Amino acid sequence: MTNSVLVAVDGSDGGARALNYARERAKLGGAKLIVTYVIEWSPYSFNTPEENAERHKRREEEIERATSGVVEPAAALVAGDGIQFETVVRHGPPAETLIKLAEKYGVQQIVIGRRGQSGIKSLLFGSVASNLVQTSPVPVVVVP
Repeated sequence: MTNSVLVAVDGSDGGARALNYARERAKLGGAKLIVTYVIEWSPYSFNTPEENAERHKRREEEIERATSGVVEPAAALVAGDGIQFETVVRHGPPAETLIKLAEKYGVQQIVIGRRGQSGIKSLLFGSVASNLVQTSPVPVVVVP
């Protein structure tokens, strides 16, 4: 395990607070930040080859939008603090994908905002933060 923290950002106020919390902790402890955005995506669908081609194109566009609109601005803040970091954008079920990334990078903890962009959906089906708290193999800090 390395001195690193995975921080989930999504362009929301909660994601911004999570990033600020992780930045402050990284400055104090010299941790490396893994700035992560997960695009909710299910691999399970039954499509024609044409639909698969369109889906792949849409997926690539989403990665580009997430990188330029959310991850790069977050990375600029972190870089301005002189903190070592990496950025990651992935598609998948958010909590499961964050856990896989935490394992891949050997992080000591995951930092996430209490509420992200999911709005009413998270109230009905449970939130990413709640899923992480219940299933993560490393400590999860949920920032209000």
